Amino acid sequence: MMHRSGGDYATRVFAGRRLRVTVKTVGLIGAGHIGSQVARLAVRNGYDVVVSNSRGPETLKDLMQELGPRARAGTPAQAAEAGDIVVVTIPLKNVGEVPVAPLAGKIVIDTNNYYRQRDGHIRELDAEETTTSELLQRHLPGSKVVKAFNHIYAAALTTEGQPAGTPNRRALAIAGNDADARRDVAQLIDRFGFDVVDIGPLSESWRIQRDTPGYGPRRTAEQLRRDLAAAQRPARA
Repeated sequence: MMHRSGGDYATRVFAGRRLRVTVKTVGLIGAGHIGSQVARLAVRNGYDVVVSNSRGPETLKDLMQELGPRARAGTPAQAAEAGDIVVVTIPLKNVGEVPVAPLAGKIVIDTNNYYRQRDGHIRELDAEETTTSELLQRHLPGSKVVKAFNHIYAAALTTEGQPAGTPNRRALAIAGNDADARRDVAQLIDRFGFDVVDIGPLSESWRIQRDTPGYGPRRTAEQLRRDLAAAQRPARA
């Protein structure tokens, strides 16, 4: 078995501080359960959104009507171009279709999990040689990929957020290779209503993948830190 010792995961709370990246627009590549919920959170918190999916902007009419004047539908390339931060929330098997050039230099939030029944077998993931977010980072070498939103049920995103400082506030984990990008995403998540536990680099994001203790249930920052430390990486195939 490949086990790693528990890390010292810091709780990040950034209420009242400004993002290092000026975020006016959040782009979304994918408009499924997580994507549509993140769009709702962004609009609720004063951001514009450009939402895309694989079927075309015309299929997003109902969601645009719900979100109101801060939202518009576009293609994945348009969402990538428009977003100051861009969320990629599509099936893992399709990450090779994410536009590369318009995302260069940008923070890209990856929400993905690996589902073999949907994505097929991906040898590197089956062998625990890499993580889903490292696969996206490899596809987007000029971007700053940050793992987030992958271990919370979609409906909870818009129902469980609370103001900063609320006792027992729910926490979400993030990981990324760029410390400033992690900090910017943490501030965004704090504004969305959640504390943040910073795992560190993308190589540690396995600690919050499917079938780990912190995946799914509501956790405070202290509880989530314990879950991350207790996670055991499966044996390499």
